[in-house]
Formats: sequence, C-alpha cells, structure tokens
Amino acid sequence: MIILSSENKVKDSWNEWSETWYLKYRTEEAIARVISSPASAFHPTTYGLIREAFPDLTGKRVLVPSSGDNHAVFAFHLLGAQVTSCDISDKQIENASIIAKHHSWDIEFICEDTMTLSQLPSEEYDLVYTSNGVHVWIHDLKSMYNNVSRVLKSDGVYIMYDIHPFMRPFGIKAKEALTVNKPYHLTGPFGEVPTFKWRIQDILNAVVSSSLHIKRIEEMYAENGWFWVDDSENEGDNLTAKEVESYSDWRENPSAALPQWLSVKAVKYTTE
Repeated sequence: MIILSSENKVKDSWNEWSETWYLKYRTEEAIARVISSPASAFHPTTYGLIREAFPDLTGKRVLVPSSGDNHAVFAFHLLGAQVTSCDISDKQIENASIIAKHHSWDIEFICEDTMTLSQLPSEEYDLVYTSNGVHVWIHDLKSMYNNVSRVLKSDGVYIMYDIHPFMRPFGIKAKEALTVNKPYHLTGPFGEVPTFKWRIQDILNAVVSSSLHIKRIEEMYAENGWFWVDDSENEGDNLTAKEVESYSDWRENPSAALPQWLSVKAVKYTTE
C-alpha cells in the first residue's frame, strides 16, 4: 500500500508539472530544434553510443520508457525508427501525442510504469533508451531492468543517459568549495514526492543482474555552463555569457571537477 501511494504521488505530481513548468519543453521553438537536428536531443557522447550500435535506425523498434519531454522519442522517429513512448504520467503522454499528431508522426504512446512495462510484449525491441531524470523516480531498479531485458530482442541494446551519481551528494554549483548535502551511500527515499539518489553500484548491479551485459561506460562533462543554471528560478535572465561559461571551469566552480553525466551501453545476450 505504501508503494502504491508513492507511485500515485509521483504520477499526480507529473500530471501537474506537465501543465505548468514543463510547458517550456513543448514550445514551438523547442520542438523545432529537435526537428532541425534530431541529434541535439542527446548528449554527443550518448549519441555516439547510439550510432555505434545502430548506424542506421530505419525500421528499428525503439522503446523510450519514462519518456518525459519526449524529445528523444521525436528524435528517434525523425531518424527513421519505429518508436514506442511510455510514461507513468498520462498527461505527459497526452501532450506528447498532440505534438506527434500535429506533425503527422507515427509514434505509439502508452501510459505505463517503467518498473513493470506490463502492456509491452517480450522480445519486441531492438533498442531501449532511458534519458536524464529516469532513475531518480525508480524505487525498484531490479524490476525496471528485468523488464527492460524482457522486452528487448536477443542481442538487443540498452543505452542509458542520466545525471552522474557522483553529483548527488553535492550542491548544484559551488563558488569556493563543494557543499555536501548527504553521504553518498544514502539513496532515499527523499521528500514528500519520493525520489531516489542511486549510486553507480546500485544502477550497474541492477543492469548486470538482468541478463544485460555491459559493453561500455562513459562519464561525461556538461556541454556548457548552462548545466549549472537553475532555469526553474529564471537565474539565467541575470547572467552574462561569460558568467555562464565560468561555471564550466572547476577553478571557478569546484563542482565542475566531477563528471556530470553517465552513459551505459549494454547488450542482451541469451543462451540456447
């Protein structure tokens, strides 16, 4: 009952956010950027992993669970894939489907929990991709990865992109020294709407326990200083370009010495 209550809080919160601060991800300008450059929906290193696995995405079955702003979903479609978008928030799915219908994009949208993927058939997808902000909402990593493995075809590929766990114990940016907000080993849940701050070992152990074989791990830095700007507070409105770029210099912002992003590529191998 506690788990169901937590999941309902997450779903209700995302339905509310979808109609408020998340609107900026659905503006005509935001969608136009994805249309003009589908690769822009991915970190360059992560996009390299995708292209390494699939030089040609035409006709490939791609699943994006916890699809959020659906920019990756739209990008995969524009790159030729047959895409399924899943999210626990029916409002996120509804709003993304309106954009797809407006552009006559043939994308499948399903309101679905990433930890179960109960409406999805087994061994259906060539690629499962999870993007930034997924793991923080997952209270059962093992269930999530067992089902990611289940829906992948044999030799199917899983690629993830998310905030590096080393970022979690610290404040977003530091002017003089790193500020510790929590010990690394404390993973949650945190807050009234429960979130989790998993360690690298939590994520990777869940991956390898689910018949997914890790092929490559990448630890990346942010593409520019805007990573460190709190857009929810309109902080960027009062910053010069020079100030924004200074956030990428670890001497000005010690937090920048840590890797900001983590990507993992894994393959589903099955034995006869």
